[in-house]
Amino acid sequence: MNDKLVINGIEFKSRLWVGTGKYKDFEETAKAIEASGADVVTVAVRRTNIFDNKSDNLLDYIDPKKFKILPNTAGCFTLEDALRYARLARETGVSDLIKIEVIGDKDTLFPDSCATLTATEILAKEGFTVLPYINDDPVMALRLVDAGAAAVMPLAAPIGSGLGIRNPYNLKIILEQAKVPIVVDAGVGTASDVAEAMELGCDAVLLNTAIAGAKDPVLMAGAMKHACIAGRMAYKAGRMPKKMYATASSPIEGML
Repeated sequence: MNDKLVINGIEFKSRLWVGTGKYKDFEETAKAIEASGADVVTVAVRRTNIFDNKSDNLLDYIDPKKFKILPNTAGCFTLEDALRYARLARETGVSDLIKIEVIGDKDTLFPDSCATLTATEILAKEGFTVLPYINDDPVMALRLVDAGAAAVMPLAAPIGSGLGIRNPYNLKIILEQAKVPIVVDAGVGTASDVAEAMELGCDAVLLNTAIAGAKDPVLMAGAMKHACIAGRMAYKAGRMPKKMYATASSPIEGML
């Protein structure tokens, strides 16, 4: 399909985006990313060694010329830390793209909405392409767009839970009201969750644990790729209406 995803003038080839954490080693990471077909790879600036050329480096296995590196501020619990690591990523030449995460609760890993909003406003004014991780909150989504977010990334369920989309109705409201791309982020567990997000009309899905935590991460990465494509095609095709009663698949008019 001639159906490109564009965010702030940046064109993306794939609507499936993947993370780099929790794999057994960099070799497995690289194989899974390749199998996923993703061209966006998110990297936790605080937790991942991408700046030290003296030791084994993730970017030795993921070619920045082939993939768009999306730094994120995972592990930051304060506004100050999130801003610091976002700026560090840009200063070292990784990217002007930034996925903002400011965690508000250590048990649920739900985002701190107030700090996320402030970080988005500050970094957008500094020229970043800001993609904030948020709860599935339609009101906050609109406030983040007003603050300069280039896209919003509502969770499907708590990070790493694998529960899938818990509240499709809130996602539908966000999709209707927010006039920026919507990327489902966190809580996806398997391929059907990806397909559901895409069938709702979401512009992309970002996941990590659903692949890295599978028994066969590379095989699961391939499944996610096909689910994303199928879900987007189904959304573009337009599903049939649901009905309470049966309708014959074959016409009965003219039958003897």
